[in-house]
Amino acid sequence: MAEKPKLERQAMCDRLAMEFQDEWIVNLGVGMPTLCSNYVDPSRDIITHSENGVIGYGPLAEEGKEDGHLVNAGGQFVTAQPGMSILHHADSFAVIRGGMVDVTVMGAYEVAGNGDFANWRIPSRKGGGIGGAMDLAACAKRVFIAMEHNTREGGPKLLNRCTLPITAPGVVKLLATDLGLFEITPEGFVLREHAPGWNPEEIQELTEAKLIIPPDLKEFRFRA
Repeated sequence: MAEKPKLERQAMCDRLAMEFQDEWIVNLGVGMPTLCSNYVDPSRDIITHSENGVIGYGPLAEEGKEDGHLVNAGGQFVTAQPGMSILHHADSFAVIRGGMVDVTVMGAYEVAGNGDFANWRIPSRKGGGIGGAMDLAACAKRVFIAMEHNTREGGPKLLNRCTLPITAPGVVKLLATDLGLFEITPEGFVLREHAPGWNPEEIQELTEAKLIIPPDLKEFRFRA
């Protein structure tokens, strides 16, 4: 039997970006979260923030239209927007540490039902450090996560408790995976939207933490 299709990364990031509110400063972390800048809602003025010092940039640049001087935190070429600013790295971190970031979107290896998350160290890799994730997790007003629902080996990533060194305790509010959209509440993970073709029972089988299934559960919302 063929494996059921899961959500594409861009769809996951689009869905998180739908939650951004007008005039929010939105930090997009390295990896999958950078795709959030591709979602554009003309009715909202969203200020994208990259810790390397680019504020107010637009979608990822199309091939052949790259500006070699304009990249996001992941080193991807992005497009210039009216009002965009280039800041010193220290000034960019002052925006973060000053509590001006309304939401940061990051990837993660694990997320726990109490809002803890781990995204900087796994035992199989040597070196590296927590970097700017520590500042963002501590200082941003909200933390959203975009990640696959399971490991490459099929293990769960939505856990009762994180097994890896955590980045920050109790900060994650919203989580998009390739199986749906999850809100973290005082009671734990609430499945708000499920991927097409998947039911709550199937998603629960791939999840360690107990999912809360609300009566208003909906199918995943895609960009119009």
